[in-house]
Amino acid sequence: MIGASDLRSFPSADGDLAYRDTGSGDLVVLLHSGFVDHRIWDDHVPALAERYRVIAPDTRGHGFSANATAPFRWADDLAALLHHLDAGPAVLVGLSMGGVIATDTLLEHPALVRAVVTAGAATGDFRHTDPWHRELQETLAGALAAGDVTTWLDAFLRLVPGPGRSADDIDPEILCRVREMALHTLSKHSPDEKDWLVRVTGSFDRVGEIRVPLLAVNGSLEPADLHAAAERLAGAVPDGRTATVDGTGHYCALERPDAFTRLLLDFLGSL
Repeated sequence: MIGASDLRSFPSADGDLAYRDTGSGDLVVLLHSGFVDHRIWDDHVPALAERYRVIAPDTRGHGFSANATAPFRWADDLAALLHHLDAGPAVLVGLSMGGVIATDTLLEHPALVRAVVTAGAATGDFRHTDPWHRELQETLAGALAAGDVTTWLDAFLRLVPGPGRSADDIDPEILCRVREMALHTLSKHSPDEKDWLVRVTGSFDRVGEIRVPLLAVNGSLEPADLHAAAERLAGAVPDGRTATVDGTGHYCALERPDAFTRLLLDFLGSL
């Protein structure tokens, strides 16, 4: 894995934000999932950078980026980074939280986006309805509020196999990587810390504004409500499509990086 010394930093209005920038050509931005950082894309960057300029930022409060000390929106941070680099429009590729950042940015800063790929995500309005995810989210929230790192981490790592599988079904290296990144991000915060994030609301009501190609990817083992949300999102976009990575759950890009990269390259080649 790469470390902090390999990163560049962008002096935002509220602290330095870290990002990796490699390759050349049309711009692809890789947006990580919650509580991890840009390193979740380590398996994908080399292949993509052979043909494209690849930027992989650490979202504010994650990885090697500064914590918030004032209200902020994910989309505005990403827009500020792209303006700072005089880069874009970009293809935004986001996993889970990163997928929400991608659709938020497309809706709030459309001139900066030429296409979007969401994975394990739809828009920020999506909420799980199945009992397994709802119970897990309650456990995570309770442990986070109590500062109970052990309970929180055990619950967080259950997201990798998801319902119907166990840690024994997952490559131990994947769990180790997710654990390392999550602990690093968690160590930046305290239980009583104020949440400064301002969420974009009503996002699904606005998907009719989307006029760029969109690909919604899910692992085949994701719950039915997320697959339905992805189909609904893609169906609302003139050039929307869906794809499935067989035999994977929420972290489809980590479980089968080669298959996920092939989907990306095929989509990028069609633009």
